[in-house]
Amino acid sequence: MLITGARKGIGRYLVDHYLAKGYAVEGCSRGEVEIDNPNYRHHQVDVADEKGVRHMVADITKRHGRIDAVLNNAAIASMNHVLLTPAKSANRMLEVNVTGTMLVCRDAAKVMMRRKYGRIVNFTTIVAPIALAGEAVYAASKSAVVTFTRILAFELGQWGITCNSFGATPIMTDMIKGVPQPKIDAVVNGLAIKRLGTPQDCANVCDFFVSPSSDNITGQVIYLGGIT
Repeated sequence: MLITGARKGIGRYLVDHYLAKGYAVEGCSRGEVEIDNPNYRHHQVDVADEKGVRHMVADITKRHGRIDAVLNNAAIASMNHVLLTPAKSANRMLEVNVTGTMLVCRDAAKVMMRRKYGRIVNFTTIVAPIALAGEAVYAASKSAVVTFTRILAFELGQWGITCNSFGATPIMTDMIKGVPQPKIDAVVNGLAIKRLGTPQDCANVCDFFVSPSSDNITGQVIYLGGIT
């Protein structure tokens, strides 16, 4: 299993979760990480770096001969009113969240095709469907991920590769530490299940999507907390 954005937050939780389940886990992030487990290998790679992604996937394939599942968790966000958003900031979000997701999917899928099996899970956010003010570019990038995933499901289905996405409710990670508490409260109060999300909520959805039994589940998006 390859997990992007594995250094901290949800990604790090998922690394530990799947190591405990017996997976050989490969993780990547722009920074280094110390995980003392013989079944884990870390790659210091920016997912928006095409050459870096290609080399990472080649290294994984050389050592394991296969990639069974990919969890595309890596993303960046910048909360800002669109009138105050610099082009550099917008372009970087699109580069990481959209292009980075595409690059990892593309190169991993080429490996999955050989065995006619694979599970791809791309992470989106409930910020997209609820149209949260101050998150226009971030929400747009994650909406693009949903559309990309739906079409990717059709492009890869013939090789037994499923492609799904899911969006978590706010989880107290570094990504939302700078969000004002009243805004977080407003989002939570708009949910059917009025609580913050947890990394275990994310792991539960990922478990479902990556299960061998989910071979007929593809092109879907699940939003946690009751968002539709």
